[in-house]
Amino acid sequence: MHVHNISYGDCLLRELASSGRLADYYEAAPPAVRRQLHRAAFPIVGPIVFQRITRRVEIKRGHLVCAGSIDRLEPECRDRHHDDVEAVLFDLFRKARVPVANLEGWMVGRLNAATVDAHRRRRGDRGGLQKVRVPQWVIKGLAGDAWLTILAHELLTWVGVAATAGTDLWPIDAWVERRARETGDHRSDERTVRQEIETVLSVMRKRPGWYCDYVERPLGRKQAPVRAVPAALRDTPGRPERPLPLVERHDIDESYLLDLAALAIDALRRRLRRGEDPRAVVTEVMTLVFGDQTGADELDLIPGTGSLTTQAAELVADAATVDRVVAMALEHLGLAD
Repeated sequence: MHVHNISYGDCLLRELASSGRLADYYEAAPPAVRRQLHRAAFPIVGPIVFQRITRRVEIKRGHLVCAGSIDRLEPECRDRHHDDVEAVLFDLFRKARVPVANLEGWMVGRLNAATVDAHRRRRGDRGGLQKVRVPQWVIKGLAGDAWLTILAHELLTWVGVAATAGTDLWPIDAWVERRARETGDHRSDERTVRQEIETVLSVMRKRPGWYCDYVERPLGRKQAPVRAVPAALRDTPGRPERPLPLVERHDIDESYLLDLAALAIDALRRRLRRGEDPRAVVTEVMTLVFGDQTGADELDLIPGTGSLTTQAAELVADAATVDRVVAMALEHLGLAD
């Protein structure tokens, strides 16, 4: 009975395709018939995608075992393969509105368009740029540097995909190799690339809204991997492994301080415009906002390593710092003598 159903589904699929009615029929069909058509198309699409796309990608990635056959794909590689299969199926059942005599040949001809469109849809669903282009203002901020522009493109591409880089935030090793190829500098190393990543990100952060929408938000949707721990600690009761944070610590501190600063500025503006004593106002507001931290923001830090909020609290206690803040606040509000 199972064989008969598959045979009927295959015949129905090919008859609809050859008559140019597949997409329209699928659109109007009840769920049970749609599933039948999917089951018939899947064994046709799967091998085509593997031979034409998956194998090439896995060889390029150095996954020679995965490139051997569908059955030997690792879980993450299998997920990518199935994403591409679903993309081609999606395309088939929505675009086959003309007579298709050779179903396999028609799908091969549309593989690139189908998978690229699906890739862009998935990027959009994750919040990334659907079509990755480095904005001109970023290129200008990087002084037109060719390699940094390429790195910016890699960053914007990376944040929009589901893949992770082991226990790291970025695929550093791959970008070290890319840097060597692009620049000819075979002394390229991890430290250099990390510094260049921070250079690119610092330019992107100059437009906070854009950075939040197209870098921070999609990056935060990645599945955080778990850091490996030494074997001696792995089975320690009550010691869970810590997931990789998808935002660097300095980003968390900077965002927190900006929020506190906004609160402080609003309070200073209101009270100074009411004519209150500048030094008393600044001291009170800054102490209230920065100088009375509970330490909750540092619970995830290694003991003995203070965050930027702790450093800010120490600065607020300094009289010279308070004087500078008073002068800047008065100048900013147009109240300086």
